[in-house]
Amino acid sequence: MTTVTAAIIIHKGKVLITRRKLNDKYLPGKWEFPGGKVEQGETPEDCLVREIKEELDLNIKITQFFGESIYEYPFFKIKLLAFLAQPVSGKIKLNDHAEARWVEIKDLNFYDFAPADLPFVEKLLKLTT
Repeated sequence: MTTVTAAIIIHKGKVLITRRKLNDKYLPGKWEFPGGKVEQGETPEDCLVREIKEELDLNIKITQFFGESIYEYPFFKIKLLAFLAQPVSGKIKLNDHAEARWVEIKDLNFYDFAPADLPFVEKLLKLTT
């Protein structure tokens, strides 16, 4: 099982979501909370800070653990660890995604999310109702 991290970056009442490129090998065009694979010897938190900097050129501050989702895709099984975070500095630059959007949490269900991210969408929606 591959351990992957996801950042739920909230700023001014909106959450940052990213869309995978249409030519991605896995889950083309799906929306997700940005993040990436934990490398050997790396903590999930360190991984997330590194991945967000590499993928989006943002510096973030992790505020707390949000949840875990285990999902078995046809191509591999992942353990997705999500953390709440805040942007600290930087301006979004798409290095790895087709698109990034700041959206109202109540509107998350209008996006076609990767299956492993769906439990986090549901948890966020419950927190806002």
